[in-house]
Amino acid sequence: MSSKPHFETQAIRIAASKSNQREHSAPIYLSSSFTFDNAEEARQMFAEEIPGNIYSRYANPNSTDLILKVCAAEGTEDGLATASGMAAMFGSIAALLQQGDHILASRSLFGSTHQLLTRVFPKWGITSTYGDISDISNWEKLVQPNTKMIFIETPSNPGLEIIDLEWVGKFAAAHNLILVVDNCFATPYLQQPAKWGAHIVTHSATKYIDGQGRVLGGLILGKADLIKEVQFFNRHTGPSLSPFNAWILAKSMETLAVRMDRHCESALNIAQYFENSQDLDFVKYPFLPSHPQYGLAKKQMKLGGGIITLTLKGGIARAQRFIDQLEMISVTANLGDSRSIITHPASTTHSKLTEEERAKVGISDGLVRLSVGLEHVDDIKLDVERALALSR
Repeated sequence: MSSKPHFETQAIRIAASKSNQREHSAPIYLSSSFTFDNAEEARQMFAEEIPGNIYSRYANPNSTDLILKVCAAEGTEDGLATASGMAAMFGSIAALLQQGDHILASRSLFGSTHQLLTRVFPKWGITSTYGDISDISNWEKLVQPNTKMIFIETPSNPGLEIIDLEWVGKFAAAHNLILVVDNCFATPYLQQPAKWGAHIVTHSATKYIDGQGRVLGGLILGKADLIKEVQFFNRHTGPSLSPFNAWILAKSMETLAVRMDRHCESALNIAQYFENSQDLDFVKYPFLPSHPQYGLAKKQMKLGGGIITLTLKGGIARAQRFIDQLEMISVTANLGDSRSIITHPASTTHSKLTEEERAKVGISDGLVRLSVGLEHVDDIKLDVERALALSR
């Protein structure tokens, strides 16, 4: 082919080397270690003079297959897979910073990432400051002499705040900072932060990349020199992705585009349908014109994603009654599944934040996060509509 293949083709056709069995679909390499032809080959591989598999904590053909696919999708130079999304968040920070370093982070972050920044890393002398995306002009004042990294997620979980990737990429470059972007909500199909200047892109592959709520996994992708440091850290701390989970996730990449098209189409339909509901104070979705950063979302995302937030009138009591009346939609803390999922962040995923911290990132007591699945859109709307009526 003379031109670069499209996203969908690369996700299906890119693969690690095959075995001598001429298989059409990648096998699972359930092996903890790999053999060498001789002592010199073993020495060369350990010295990184020649490529090859040594031990599945380091690399495995299945994780290599996954990394090749996702790096092609994200437009990054290299990457590695981890046992969970939070292992990816942790490794992308811990491997690249030292005691005394400082992180500038967007205030709207996933609850567990917030815990890393405020409770885990301070034990090691790594501090952080939050910046509000509504006042990016103030970020200049937040950069300290020891600031080494910017960490953001866009769209944010669960507030669906959008950060201007072009602006933050230029800001990071101007201050010589490592820019890390959590791209979980958008997926590499909808958004590629590296083309806007991100040095590292992270994913909870547990979400849309798996897409069916089956396995845990994480991804750290980016500049080759930075990934080399992260690989060293992860090889010796051990948050390795299992071969089976890597195989599942690599196979799931083959259907990511078609699944995300459906998630996004249904989510926009539902957001438009309920936008003027008398039971709701607000419906938030990146591709609704009422979203505060609608123009920005259209600029840097292909589609609006599969997550909607609904803010119910009546606060937490009404939100809980609504959730309890749902018949089809699942009540669980995951997202990005083929099944639609409802979550009440204030009492679950972000419950460890103070009320003041939740307010700063737009998480009210009445807000619920709807991860729109692959069921027929009319069935999802009917379930939501019925539950709204019964919760009054």
